[in-house]
Amino acid sequence: MKFGKEYASQTVPEWREAYMNYNYLKTLVKDILVFRQRLNGSPKNQVTRKPLPLKRKVSLFRAFSGLTNSSPGKHKEDEVIVVNKMQQTDEENAVECPSYQTIFLRPSEEGGDIELVFFRRLDDELNKVVRFYKTKVEEVVEQAGELDKQMDALIAFRIKVNNRMEAIRESEVSEDHQEMRSEDDNEYRAASLEVLNRIKINATTETPRSTVRNVFNSLNSDLNYNKTELKKARGKLKHAFLELYEKLRFLKNYAFWNQLAFSKIMKKYDKITSRNASDAYLQMVEESYLSQSDEVAKLIERVESAFIKHFCNGDRDRGMNTLRAKSKREKHRVTFFVGCFFGCSLALIVAIITSLHARDLLKGAGQTRYMNTIFPLYSLFGFLVLHMVMYAGNVYFWTRYRVNYSFIFGFKQGKELGFKQILLLSSGLSVIILGGVLSNLEMELDPETQSYKTVTELLPLGLVTLVLLVAVCPFNILYRANRFFFLVCLWHCICAPLYMVTLPDFFLADQLTSQVQLLRNVGFYACYYGWGDFKKRDAVTCNESNIYYIISIVIAVVPYWIRVLQCLRRFFEGSDSTQAMNGLKYLSTIVAVVSRAVYTQTRGTPLRVIAASTSGIATVFSTYWDIVMDWGLLCKNSENPWLRDNLILPNRSVYFIAMVVNVILRLAWMQTVLDFHEAPFLHRNALIAIVASLEIIRRGLWNFFRLENEHLNNVGKFRAVKTVPLPFSYEDRDKDV
Repeated sequence: MKFGKEYASQTVPEWREAYMNYNYLKTLVKDILVFRQRLNGSPKNQVTRKPLPLKRKVSLFRAFSGLTNSSPGKHKEDEVIVVNKMQQTDEENAVECPSYQTIFLRPSEEGGDIELVFFRRLDDELNKVVRFYKTKVEEVVEQAGELDKQMDALIAFRIKVNNRMEAIRESEVSEDHQEMRSEDDNEYRAASLEVLNRIKINATTETPRSTVRNVFNSLNSDLNYNKTELKKARGKLKHAFLELYEKLRFLKNYAFWNQLAFSKIMKKYDKITSRNASDAYLQMVEESYLSQSDEVAKLIERVESAFIKHFCNGDRDRGMNTLRAKSKREKHRVTFFVGCFFGCSLALIVAIITSLHARDLLKGAGQTRYMNTIFPLYSLFGFLVLHMVMYAGNVYFWTRYRVNYSFIFGFKQGKELGFKQILLLSSGLSVIILGGVLSNLEMELDPETQSYKTVTELLPLGLVTLVLLVAVCPFNILYRANRFFFLVCLWHCICAPLYMVTLPDFFLADQLTSQVQLLRNVGFYACYYGWGDFKKRDAVTCNESNIYYIISIVIAVVPYWIRVLQCLRRFFEGSDSTQAMNGLKYLSTIVAVVSRAVYTQTRGTPLRVIAASTSGIATVFSTYWDIVMDWGLLCKNSENPWLRDNLILPNRSVYFIAMVVNVILRLAWMQTVLDFHEAPFLHRNALIAIVASLEIIRRGLWNFFRLENEHLNNVGKFRAVKTVPLPFSYEDRDKDV
């Protein structure tokens, strides 16, 4: 692999703009090469080329510099550059940072202007890298100092919680407590119980209980000395240590790869120009804060020591395995089984189609019966598999274009599913479902199984039960961490607005708004097997029941109502003032859904006008929000007209195509539910399933651009690690604790 590709693969996606722009500098070096090739190929230029008297220039520049160390055997006439170091203040970050300037001594030579541009841009990149690195190092030093105080409070808290004998034992242990202080601070002050008089527990409204307490009472921030609070505080601090350690690792790699990039680009320059400028410049890089600072290395050692001691009972192996999560290994058997399952799925689809046509199973009264009962039962799985396939495609393209979806969603490091794992689950599920459909058809036709009519009709319910059991299975199989992550997010959606709303929560709720037909099919399951006569394949009770009709409307409204509650929670927390408008968007959709449902039941021109107008308003509102707010597009004064300044996809036309497709699919959904569709060659339920599938596809497209926009926002703020709430806060931070 060439260095440029390896360098790009090793960058932290959120810090991409802060890395040395190796590709651009490489193009400048290539420009120098092209000019020299043209120059050497022109006899006229070769004749008129004259050496320049540089003695005076060199002496002047060296007198001005005073900081350049040249090789002992190198003559002034042979020098190409002179490097200078000046002190500047970064006003944005209020950081004192040196600024490096390179003076090119051969600007009057032919092609010297190109080399001059190269060194100017090289200096800009070095100053940018050093400034960013110094800012981030000061941030982690500050965070380490805060964690130091938090650990003092935690140890004191633990002493208070335990009984007297345990307190004595913990006090003896705490005498060996080595916090993340500088090496000059050899005097350690043991955690004192007096610290507890100056701290309070940070109350966070993250749970239903704390939310209710916050609404009806004031949250009690007084210290409550019990093991439950101690466990919570310990968990928060452990998480904070893990995030700090990850940031330190990022900084260590950042310094290493940038130094290597400067070395590579200077060697390319020397090779092309036959000069010897790399020694002087790389010496400047070596003497810069990027190379000389040892704060990160020291903090890594101290964090490791503190984490192993206080969170792993001194077990270094366990501590290091926790801190340094192992990267995922690509397993060939996953690819193999994905191919097998997809092949089996295609074979089963062919077998089902052949069986239907060869035996004329869907003709006459049997077709209507089958499409009104069995088809909705099995189409539920089709919607689920399609959504999983779309999500696998999202993960593939997120990975390809380095969108850090794992960090954005908050997956546990190394536990996120790749697109192959998602395809494995979806293809395996499709094999089971298609096998169930074929088995249902065969059992229905086999005379020997006619007496087991109940078993035949219960097969779809058995498949649903199997999927639910796998989803909640407590054993460490079939990606347990991801299954539980999904269930937790689903529970947060159900309990909205009692839980603090995070991105995975509202992202999942948005997926549910595109799975209304799936949720309706779940309701049909309950009705068909609860009220209907499933033994006779009779769903008249469900299809003609007013109660079921009302329930189906409620089911369709629930996902949008969840989003309304989530928007209200975020708005009242003050995290995003635009959430009030977002909530109105979902309310408009609820009105449209209800008006359409009433129209399809009662008909009439006035109701049709109301349904059309409300649906049109909701569609326009939602389309605008998708493109402008969620995708961040349609920026008139952008560097990329009508898009946004930063784009991940290299082809800008893809964004315009996505916007048009989004509008078309939304309009198709609106027209279908308004009965602007008559397809005599298709059953109504089949057409509804097709339109529902189009909505799932639209959501899949939305997912990619929504997360791309979120990723770019993180990049703009250089957020590469999560911000972890700390358990304690000091009432007087100005005093030394």
